[in-house]
Amino acid sequence: MSIKTCSLRKLTLASTVALGAGWGAMAQAQTATANLDVSTTVVASCTIGTTALAFGDYDPISPSDLDSTGTVTVTCTQDAPVAITLGQGANPGGTSTDAAPERRLSDGTNFLTYSLFSDSARTTVWTNEATGDVETTGTGAAEDHTVFGRVDGGQSSAPAGTYTDTVVATVTF
Repeated sequence: MSIKTCSLRKLTLASTVALGAGWGAMAQAQTATANLDVSTTVVASCTIGTTALAFGDYDPISPSDLDSTGTVTVTCTQDAPVAITLGQGANPGGTSTDAAPERRLSDGTNFLTYSLFSDSARTTVWTNEATGDVETTGTGAAEDHTVFGRVDGGQSSAPAGTYTDTVVATVTF
């Protein structure tokens, strides 16, 4: 046998012994376990958006009220208690309060009074405090809440022009 062949056989035998020793060590390996605790806290959260309440053309001579609707949309965490309020507007009357808002549209100088309600019969004024807010419970999905508006009829002292107001809608959760 040549030296090359002899060396090759020794190398093969040595590799086989080493491999067998490794398998033996693996066969005797031990294991241990531990639990990995995983957690999070779901916090109450809401988003709020609005679609405009546009009354359209108003005839100040007519005694008829002008009605229209807008929308407040809230998306709140499942089961979160929610309260939606509407502010007094940018042009409140002199005795306006959060509990009894005197909302007014303005052309910059002149005013038209109007009201916002939470019901279609327009009997429950939507206010900026707890007795006149809209309360609900979050569902995790977007929920639309209709704002029922009314410009009082017969405001004949209002000159022609464009009248606007901005009311802040707030969601508390």
